[in-house]
Amino acid sequence: MSKNLVFYILLLFPVLLSFAQEGTNESPADSVSVDTQEQKVVVEGKVKKKKKRINPLAPSKAAFYSAILPGLGQAYNKRYWKIPIVIGALGLGIYAYTYNDDLYDRFRTAFKRRKAGFTDDEFYDVNGSGIVPGSPDLSDEALQDGQERYQRDRDLALFITLGLYALNIIDANVDAHLKQFNVDDDLALDITPYLEYNPISSDPNYGVAITIKF
Repeated sequence: MSKNLVFYILLLFPVLLSFAQEGTNESPADSVSVDTQEQKVVVEGKVKKKKKRINPLAPSKAAFYSAILPGLGQAYNKRYWKIPIVIGALGLGIYAYTYNDDLYDRFRTAFKRRKAGFTDDEFYDVNGSGIVPGSPDLSDEALQDGQERYQRDRDLALFITLGLYALNIIDANVDAHLKQFNVDDDLALDITPYLEYNPISSDPNYGVAITIKF
């Protein structure tokens, strides 16, 4: 159970990490606009510019929504396909934590009763239907090892679940940023070398011109 738990839950990390890299060309989430970007639009063969509304508060809102309810920030960003993945990942983490916590409690209770001198725990073959009737199915050492193993797996599941929860918030925030990223064709970086001669001494002057166009 321990190896499978770690493998399947860690397998979900690259899936969620890839969320924020999915597409940046969709329109921004509906909200009150406080800034604009210009984009070129071809209308009847003529190039016109139109204003693209942006909201600098959208990333913060998306992160806040995901913090309140995982998947809500993805819905705010209109990335609906991410919602079942987020819920499934967190659900798996919660299930793994609950499963291991239950077994930890059972082994710990049995171990404590053994140390107190009782022989009525669930692992002692109370009804005589165990491997060897009348003798404990699990020794005291096995009970101690079991509770330590399930405690370790429970804590690991909790750590991974918290990590997935934080990743859900980060994904919503980064995705909201990318949805408003300026990908206008007017953005350009031009690097041009040049050579000029001094009109007095005729000495050559070398240089590089860097032009950034917004």
